[in-house]
Parts: sequence; structure tokens; C-alpha cells
Amino acid sequence: MKILVVGSGGREHTIVWKLKQSPLADKIYCAPGNAGISELAECVPIGAMEFDKLISFAKENAIDYTVIGMDDPLAGGIVDAFEKEGLKVFGPRQNAAILESSKAFSKDLMKKYNIPTASYEVFDDYEAAKEYLQKQSMPIVLKADGLALGKGVLICKTLEEAEQALKEMMKEHKFGSAGNKIVIEEFLEGPEVSILSFCDGKTIIPMVSAQDHKRAFDNDKGLNTGGMGTFSPSKFYTEEMAKKCMETIFQPTVDAMIKENRKFVGIIYFGLMYTKNGMKVIEYNARFGDPETQVILPRLKTDLLEIMLACTNGTLDEINIEWYDNAAVCVILASGGYPVSYEKGYTITGLEEIAKKENTIVFHSGTAKKDGKFITSGGRVLGITGIGNTIEEAIQTAYEGVKIVDFDKKHFRTDIGKKEY
Repeated sequence: MKILVVGSGGREHTIVWKLKQSPLADKIYCAPGNAGISELAECVPIGAMEFDKLISFAKENAIDYTVIGMDDPLAGGIVDAFEKEGLKVFGPRQNAAILESSKAFSKDLMKKYNIPTASYEVFDDYEAAKEYLQKQSMPIVLKADGLALGKGVLICKTLEEAEQALKEMMKEHKFGSAGNKIVIEEFLEGPEVSILSFCDGKTIIPMVSAQDHKRAFDNDKGLNTGGMGTFSPSKFYTEEMAKKCMETIFQPTVDAMIKENRKFVGIIYFGLMYTKNGMKVIEYNARFGDPETQVILPRLKTDLLEIMLACTNGTLDEINIEWYDNAAVCVILASGGYPVSYEKGYTITGLEEIAKKENTIVFHSGTAKKDGKFITSGGRVLGITGIGNTIEEAIQTAYEGVKIVDFDKKHFRTDIGKKEY
């Protein structure tokens, strides 16, 4: 089969890396890809939002199957556009991708179908939102309704902070049109876990658990980022919790989407929090998480392409998905100053040396090639994934890899995987 993967980050590098292991995949293209992906697939200079160009490319090159990695094209209706042209594609249609692209929609869905989540209110009027805030207890959470590169969620400890955040979102348009409508929700406490799942519209099969580190600095200090590292499996998510989540969250979500005539085919990512009142949904995503994918897919034993095709064909209940009984830890190497301002164009060294290292995989996020050398071209540059029998072993392997790879102003956290729960 000829495969086209759409996207350019560490998530897409991991997807390409895993698909390449499938005996069904003869040739893989990636649009637009990155320097690391170009080592495994043929990169095509077409942007993820250039639907017409992607469709033309798929037709001209007889692409058998297209895999959408990113949230923006899914929210924009890329799956609908491909299907309209008779092209086979992996991912939810636009009316199902709304599960991620509108926080207000997903909260209303959970309320309607009794799926456990934090209590909330939705506002598109600044004055009404401000008045509501003044009656709430702190801390409180403000969420931009639309997609905001994983940065549209603000936890405010004081009323003053909350009012300032509200002003930035709704008046100053810090997150562009994503903040025209906002969700104000109660602050919940407890450890978080990410459960990604395969879904064919009716059957849902959760993957192995993962936990991520969102803050820029050690001990969860600093600004929220797209993710500074992740580990799998979770340290607190038990089989009993998984069974309960299947009954109260996972299957009810899929069933709710069917009832709303929004059948979901692809990946549903459940961001969950274990509170004093049990497990609650913090957020949904409509695609693989980044960097969670970098620890989940290396643990997958079953052919990823076979699973994806089963999702598209509605035959997920006929497939047995197996996982390795091991652990994985991914440490993100970022550009100094990320997530605010950072410089690009620094030469990356140590990649040839780390390639010889056992149980270590390097996934590229923000890299490019110049004069035959790898250079930095984004905020998150590389993900160093270590595999081990235990989390401790995987941490050690990942950080040994971190020492080998270098570039100017390299920034990383030193405590990935070391959460107690």
C-alpha cells in the first residue's frame, strides 16, 4: 500500500516510524513532514491545511490510504474532503472532530449523557462571564472554546488573575477566534492520565495509559507547553479504574456521538483526572496526543496499519490488539525560551551516535536540514524516548540519550517520569 501521513511533528514522526514496520506499507509519504521524517518517508512540501493540493497529490500518486495526524485539518474537514473524492482516509469527519475543536460542545455532550466532568458554564459575552466569575470560588479554570495549540487552558488562583485571563481571551484575543467563546469550569484536583483509544464508530479499544508533563520547568513550574515529556504506563491507573472508565466514560462517549449523528472514527484521546469523586474527563482530543504517541506506539505489538484499516472499515471488534509488557519515557528537548520566544537554526549534534544506542528512539518535532546537517526549526525540537522493563529503567535510558544529543540553548526537564503518581 502507498500511505500518505499529514503533519510535521513528533507525533507524525512516530506514526510514520510505526507504519514503516508494517508489511502492508510499501511506500510512505509525509506532508509536509520534517527532517527526521525524511529519513523514513518521502516528504512532500504541502501544508496540512492545503486540502486541494493534498487531494491532487493523493490522486496523482495513487495513494491507497491517508492518515491525518494533526487537529487543525481534522477540525477543518479534511476527512470529508478526501472521502468526497473517493479517497480512503483515517480520522474523524468534521462533525465528529468537534469533540476536540469545541470545548463548549464537548462539555455540553458530557452533561447531556451524564459523562463525569467538572461543572461549568459557557460564555460568548464578556460582561456576563465577568459577572459569573465574581460569584465563583477560586481557583478556577478558563478554557478557550476553539483550538489554541494546547495552550488555551488557564488555571487562575485568584479573582484578579481570572479577570485578567478573561480580558486577554475575550477582549485582547490572545488565542485569536478560539477565545470568542469560553468555558469557565470548576477547578478539580488529582493526578491526570491520558488514555488514547482506537475507535471505528461503535467499538472502542483503549491503548496503554500515559501521563505527561505540561509545564516548562521541573516540579511543574512555569508556563503550560504542548508537553515537555511523557511516560507509559501510568503509575496510578489500575485495571479496575480502566474497567470503570470503559463503563462510565469511553463507551458512553462513543454511544453519545452516534446518538448525535456524529459517528466518530479514528483516535479519541481522553484526558482524565482522578478526583476525590472518581475519574472525570478534563478534555477530549480527536487524534493522537503529542508527545504521548512517542511512548505509546513503541509499546504497540500489533500492526498499526491493520488497526487503522479496521477502524476505517468498521471491523475493530474483529482485531486483537497486543502490547509489550514494558515501559517508555520520552524527554522533550526544546529551544531555550519555549513556549514564549525562541531562536531557530542551531546545528544539532549527536544524532548519529544516539542512533547506535539500544532501546533509544529519537523522534523529530521541530527540525530541518541545512547543508546536510540537522538544525532546530521549532519550539519543541526532539523527543528522546527510552524503553525499559520498568519506568525507572526507561528514565535512565532516555536521559542517557539526552546527554548525547546537543544544540545551542537546549532546554529540557530533568524530572520526566519521576511523578509519584
